[in-house]
Amino acid sequence: MRYGMLLLLSLCLSFFSYAETSEATPTITPQTTADTSSNTTSSNTASSNNTSSNNKPEAISQSQSETKAETLQRYANDSIYDKPLMERYVLDELKLLRTEQQDLERRMMKEITDRELSVADKSMNYANVTVTYFFYLIAGAASLFALIGWQSLKELRDNTKKVADQQLQDIAEQYEKKFQLLEQDLKRKTRIIAQNNKEIETINEIHNLWLRSQNLQTPEQRIDVYDEILKIRPGDLEALTYKADAAMETREFNWALSLCNRVLELDPSNAHALYQRACAFACLGSEEQAINDLEMALQYTASLRELAAEERDFESLWGNDRFESLVAPID
Repeated sequence: MRYGMLLLLSLCLSFFSYAETSEATPTITPQTTADTSSNTTSSNTASSNNTSSNNKPEAISQSQSETKAETLQRYANDSIYDKPLMERYVLDELKLLRTEQQDLERRMMKEITDRELSVADKSMNYANVTVTYFFYLIAGAASLFALIGWQSLKELRDNTKKVADQQLQDIAEQYEKKFQLLEQDLKRKTRIIAQNNKEIETINEIHNLWLRSQNLQTPEQRIDVYDEILKIRPGDLEALTYKADAAMETREFNWALSLCNRVLELDPSNAHALYQRACAFACLGSEEQAINDLEMALQYTASLRELAAEERDFESLWGNDRFESLVAPID
């Protein structure tokens, strides 16, 4: 606030200085110069024509005019602060600003004091009301205790204890049931994991037996390996099918036929079992049954067509139109 007033005062003084300077500065025009020249010429002419008695007053008048002109010029060139009454004006303005600032400070102090007193008064009232209500609550509780009596308080405590014990028991039973369910789920998952581990071991063992069967030369040795696979996993259709194939190599056609029937009872669409049974029927002389099984096998697996065309077990079917149409290459 104070700085703002000082800045405003400085701007006002600058404006006044500029205005007075512009007014006080004399403007020299050609007309003024001409008048001055003419006045000088005329004064010279007059002075030359006047008598010696008039020279002294005229010299005094000219000196006064020059002094006045110099005074005016110096007054115009002086600063605004060096002019008469300007210092008094500035001091009056500063005094007025100081007085207004003091009045403003007094008003602000009064307003702040009034607000602080109001806040303190409200705080005291609030504290008084709060303490009063607190004592009212204490008096009400004391009256309640006096009316109910110590016996009722004991019953209330016992009832509260019973309710709390019952809730704790219910919570314990709930958690116990949850723990039982978790235990059952954990046992089930443990059992599944154990079964999976056992299954993995079985698969690894069977895989090793299959690898070993591929390295054996005689069908009898391969049959022994297939029997071991069937002992580990009874009903393995792939092992039964390969065992029927090995039986065909040993010329045990009826045995191979029986093994293929066991596979087809569980999986009628097993193309390899149908192919092996067709070979068994062809070797046993049942040409129609052999062709029927071969036709079904080719329906499920068309890649057996080339193998059937070169199969030695189908020699009895060579020349059969139906057989030849089945094994004929498809364009």
